[in-house]
Amino acid sequence: MTPHQALDPYDWPAVLRLIQTEFASMEGRIDPPSSMQVLTVEAIAEHARRGEVWVTGTPPVACMILTPKPQALYLGKLAVADSHRGKGLARALVEVAATRARVLGLPVLELQTRVELVENHAAFRAMGFAEVGRTAHPGYDRPTSVTFERAV
Repeated sequence: MTPHQALDPYDWPAVLRLIQTEFASMEGRIDPPSSMQVLTVEAIAEHARRGEVWVTGTPPVACMILTPKPQALYLGKLAVADSHRGKGLARALVEVAATRARVLGLPVLELQTRVELVENHAAFRAMGFAEVGRTAHPGYDRPTSVTFERAV
């Protein structure tokens, strides 16, 4: 399966369902709750207009949202359907993100994951990312997110 960029018109509800389904396991594990809970079909379509949304499969079984920042390409909402895990789909999307960063002239991929999701930390380290910082959501006096970067 080859990742492809999702462009309007697209089945944005299918992308939202994938993200909601695969992020559901975080509920009760992370504090504060995931921004996925307020993510909408309209917001995903807007991400596609202002950045890039990439998917694998029809209907999508893997996805990511890419957002250019001044010094990095931000990789967000990386999700792979449970039925397709272990097949290299996340790694393939990360490699697409690295290629897109190079094309856009951005030297780094950046992502954030929650402090509690240590299995995600390990997966991103295995894909060449290194921890570069920790931040706290508004109202929290402890780190809630870990920032990872990978040079491209």
